[in-house]
Amino acid sequence: MKISCGCVALLVIALLCLPAVTPARHIGRPRTRHGHRHSSPKEVAMENPNFYREIRATKSRGPDTVQIAGSSLPDCSHACGSCSPCRLVMVDEDEVYWRSEKRNEELEWSYNSTHVISQLTQCFTTAMVGPRAWLAGLFNRSANKRPEKSLENFTPFQEKRLKKLQERLQTPFDETRPDHQEALRSLWDAAFPDVALTGLISEQWKEMGWQGANPSTDFRGCGFISLENLLFFARTYPVSFRRLLFKQGGERATWEYPFAVAGINVSFMLIQMLDLQSEKPKSLPGINFVKLLGEDETAFDVLFCSAFELMDAQWLAMHASYMEFNEVLKVTREQLERELSLEDVHRIKNLPAYNLLYQ
Repeated sequence: MKISCGCVALLVIALLCLPAVTPARHIGRPRTRHGHRHSSPKEVAMENPNFYREIRATKSRGPDTVQIAGSSLPDCSHACGSCSPCRLVMVDEDEVYWRSEKRNEELEWSYNSTHVISQLTQCFTTAMVGPRAWLAGLFNRSANKRPEKSLENFTPFQEKRLKKLQERLQTPFDETRPDHQEALRSLWDAAFPDVALTGLISEQWKEMGWQGANPSTDFRGCGFISLENLLFFARTYPVSFRRLLFKQGGERATWEYPFAVAGINVSFMLIQMLDLQSEKPKSLPGINFVKLLGEDETAFDVLFCSAFELMDAQWLAMHASYMEFNEVLKVTREQLERELSLEDVHRIKNLPAYNLLYQ
């Protein structure tokens, strides 16, 4: 709906012409030179029932003045010295009448001005936005503006790396593929270099935190990339990897989280948080991550390692047990979202969580 120019102009004129009107409850409430507020006649009358009778009795003393006995001025001699005069006030009758009329006019103008401004404001709002909630829409548009702008700023190189990462996400774990089998064996050797693996299907895998004797069944929820993440963790940050694997450091629970299955859950959480299954991320953490990916091709794997360390730190801080794993993972995600929304993070290793890998 188009804005009514007449309504806008009328609103501006009304605001410019509006005088500074004293609120009604403060009119006619004089103060002494010492700063005390005098009681109103009505208040004095409540304390002295003969107040108005005294006023009428004193009116006969002069045609031009009214002598008010029992003035609204207080007796403040006990505090800071008597006001002069304090008990007897001589007031011009014409002055009283004039002040009363002026007060009534100001009150009437104040009421009418408020009513007119209210009507103009309603007219202006309706003409500009109609019945919809304009402020809410403005804030929503402002909140969505930054991600849309960032989305348009993806460079061809960043988009190329994003596409390559998304291709990794589409690769399922295939226990019949030799390269997948070799990756699984390499993970075992990194975890237990002094223990020989008896087979790809073995009860030994439970020692690493897999649910059963065949790890391939646990990869179904996330694919081959989760195995790649664990293997990258073991090779790049072996000290941190073994500390989490063997639950070293901190006061541990009786029922600890299974290491390998926890790693798969961390991978899956990151994929959802970064919105990587969409053509292009729409969330601010996801958009910022793509920029970090442009600086470091291993950004997702490094983020996995940092997230795993952060999850373990949250686990210890919350004194969690096995049944509280999902809650710990939720808190970990919220912390990573905050860190990926920081404006001064230009590389994946600038994240605060990354420092946990070297504690």
